[in-house]
This record gives sequence, C-alpha cells and structure tokens, in this order.
Amino acid sequence: MMHLALYLEAGTHQGGWRHPDSAASGGVDWRLYKKIARRAEAACLDMLFVADKLSIDDNYGGHFSETVKYRPVARPEPLTLLAALAAVTDQIGIGGTVSSSYSAPYTAARMLANIDHISGGRVAWNVVTSVSDGEARNHGRTEHFAHGERYGRASEFIEVVQKLWDSWGDDALVKDTREGLYADPARFHYVDHHGEHFDVRGPINIPRPPQGQPVLIQAGVSEAFIDLAAQNAEVVFVVQATLERARDFYRLIKDKAIAYGRDPDAIKVLPGIVPVVGRDPEDARAKDALLKALIRPEAGLSFMSASMNFDLAQYPQDALLPDISEQITGSKGRFQYVIKQAVERGMTVGEVGKWYAESLSFFSPVGSPQQVADQLIEWYRAEACDGFVILPPYLEEEDDLFLGQVVPRLQEAGVFRREYPGTTLRDTLGLVRPASRYP
Repeated sequence: MMHLALYLEAGTHQGGWRHPDSAASGGVDWRLYKKIARRAEAACLDMLFVADKLSIDDNYGGHFSETVKYRPVARPEPLTLLAALAAVTDQIGIGGTVSSSYSAPYTAARMLANIDHISGGRVAWNVVTSVSDGEARNHGRTEHFAHGERYGRASEFIEVVQKLWDSWGDDALVKDTREGLYADPARFHYVDHHGEHFDVRGPINIPRPPQGQPVLIQAGVSEAFIDLAAQNAEVVFVVQATLERARDFYRLIKDKAIAYGRDPDAIKVLPGIVPVVGRDPEDARAKDALLKALIRPEAGLSFMSASMNFDLAQYPQDALLPDISEQITGSKGRFQYVIKQAVERGMTVGEVGKWYAESLSFFSPVGSPQQVADQLIEWYRAEACDGFVILPPYLEEEDDLFLGQVVPRLQEAGVFRREYPGTTLRDTLGLVRPASRYP
C-alpha cells in the first residue's frame, strides 16, 4: 500500500497564506491543528509531520526584515506539539524534527520516548543537521558546522539516542509489591558512549518506548545524506520534482540499503508533493494561477538564502542568476539542482525567487481530484516512491479536496488503505520492531 504523510504547516506555497481560503492565522493555531489532525486520521493517513527551523531566517540582506515582511515565520516547537496531538488522536502517526547539530542526545531520547508512551507507539523523529548560520548563532556559534562535520555528528547522534532507548530491557520493570522488587538491575545497561561529538553514560530514566525505537525519518538528497540514510533511515522525505529523477533516487537508495545489509523494504521513500487540487481542471488551473500571482519574489529569495546559507540579496532582481553551486554551504543536494535549472533556463534572480516559492522545488501536481490521484498512482506504480508527503499550499478550515476527494480515489484504485492495520506507526508502515542491542 501507498504511504501518505501530511505536513502540518501554515502552507508550503509562499503565496498560500494570502489565498482567500487559507485558514492559517500566521501564528500557532492549536484549534486548527487539532481539527486537521483528526481529519487526516479519518482519511487513514500514515502520519502527521511537524517540521522545524531554529531561527528566523536573516541571511537575505543580512537581516530578518525581508523574511518577516513577506512570509510566515512562526514555527511551533515540534515535540511539545506532538505530545498535544497524541492526546487528541488514536491511530495516526506523529512525527517531528530534531536537530542533531543543536540538541542533546539524552534530552531528545527522553522526550521522544515519553511521547511514544503517551501515544501508544505512534512517534517518528526526523533527524536534521540544520542548515544556516542563523541557527548556529542562536546556539552559541558564529557559523554553522561544515557539511561533512554535521553529517558525522548526525550519525553519532542517532547512535547515542538509539543506545539510550535500548538501555532499558523491555521487561525491566518487575513491580513485585510482595517482595518489594521494583525493577531487575540485569535489564539496565550503561551506554558509556565516548565519541567524537558526544560523551553520554546513560542509562535513560524512562522505560524503553512501545515501538522499541520510534521510527527514524531523514530528509535530503545530497551524497552525504544518501549514505547516512541508507544505513539508518526507515522513512526518507525527499525533494524530487520529476518522475525520472524520483525513480533514479529510489533505485539508488534502495540499492545502497542492500549494500549495507538492509532489507530495501525497511526504508520507505516518500517524495514531497505540493498538490493544487480543484473541483475540475479549470478550477485547478485558476487556483494555481492565483497562488502564483500572490507570491512576492522576496519570499522565495529569503527562503533560498537561508537554506543555501548564501545571501541572494547581493544581486539585483532583474539580473541573471549566476552559477553559485559551489558557494552553497547549507542544503547542497537540493539547491545545486535548483541553481543548475535556473542557470540553464536563463532566469533572473527575481524570476528564480518566484519560481522556487511556488513549490520549494517539490513535485506539484495540478488538476481535478481524479487527475491528481492518477499522477500519484503513476509515480507509485513506476517505482519512483513508496508514497508521498503532502505539503498543502495552504491549510483549509473545512473543504480539503485532497483528503476529501483525492484519498478516496486512491482507495478505490486499491493503492491506499481504508483502515489502520495495527496500533503503532510501525504497524502502519510495515516496519518491524527493532530488538535491543543489549543481550
């Protein structure tokens, strides 16, 4: 079955927040998040996903003014939001972002384990390396870690967190009131991790999570990312704008997983999509045109500058974009492709800002519910993915055409479930519960 995750954010399309049907307040709208979470669960989606960034982007022009003027900047803290979502849902998975560059492994392990207990085993964590100097300056550094260093740190971060989850045996708690025995000391283990980036003794002070380990998500497309994800990831969120590139990536990462001794079915590849769904083809085209007309170039350029860690404000908007591929120190794999496409097309800086802001370089199917469903089925059956991460152009209060009309068509085609197969997110994704590394 196809897997579907819903990106719970005010709107990916940088004109979406201005759309007259947008329900997002621009802040932290718990009432809306709760409503959408329950709607997604009723549609049997695999999971909700909450992204994160640890700063207000200030790379564009060396200040945050252009960012806060032209696009939404409020971001709810993911793990506290996941805990709240766990309390108002029963079956849908809940995933959130954790920065391996600016988080402590022990704290992250403890919080995620607790939310997995609260939710009954429905948590996933998306390990990111972060991208910008703005994030670094909020955590005591003048600039962000170099590309290679931050991926080395991420690999070690994952190892430490998973060791901490395994530091309790599944049957560690005895709770024998007659004999006064609370727990079996033989089922606890020191982690005693002494690495290049982290020094952690353990054990953790909360029982092993219901899933054994929460599902591990990773997102990216760079060579360093692919190698790390092939070894560790269980779900991969990826940016691929075309079916051909998505199919090539799918084969590459599955083959890499096999080379590391993993079952290729143990890693689910989910490209992001920004679907523009109308009641009919004409309505979809009109909606797409309106969304594009609502974009300010600065919205895209400030987003790109922060993600690349390179200031595009130094170029006039009517100048041709130069090839800056080798100057990117942030998100490399994603933006080297974007820059290459823009240079080959002879686009100006302002044109690139508007073009990127339409979908953030994700695949953006436009059409009626049946047309959009057909495009997703084509990708799925072509073995370009195991499903999709849905990034809505904007959040709607009531009339969500994707959940209400596209998903039922996927169910009718026999590629998406009508009910949840079990109680945990691992059940939903068809992933095994990992055994502890300690005997």
